[in-house]
Amino acid sequence: MTTSLDDILESFDFLDDWEDRYKYLIDLGKELPGLPEDEKSETNKVRGCVSQVWLVTETNQNASGKPVLNFRGDSDALIVQGLVAIVLALYSGKTADEILETDVDALFTRLGLKEHLTPQRSNGLKSMVGRIRTDAERALAAA
Repeated sequence: MTTSLDDILESFDFLDDWEDRYKYLIDLGKELPGLPEDEKSETNKVRGCVSQVWLVTETNQNASGKPVLNFRGDSDALIVQGLVAIVLALYSGKTADEILETDVDALFTRLGLKEHLTPQRSNGLKSMVGRIRTDAERALAAA
């Protein structure tokens, strides 16, 4: 995905109407390359999402030896796919420490997602973030 978090924030600030924001969210999801079928496995499936969501985590080390996590994701629902895109833009390419220090609630509040998502989508979003945080904790423990 080539859309940065700054671009997403700027677009959300520009779009006043929530119908336009939902369309933008769907467009973000369509930008994701998706995952090959063999990566849509039970191991990669995010629990707690009503829609099907899969996250693949790849861990490397930076020059300082700290774990850096990169994520790829996919969903079978268009709006959720857009939420996956936002989560990937927020977390992918960050160190495990940065991931654990990120105030995701502040971002979701700024975007207006908290008050405009159904409870099921909000729970799914929390599940995605929880999975990413768990992966970051595991990467730190293994380092």
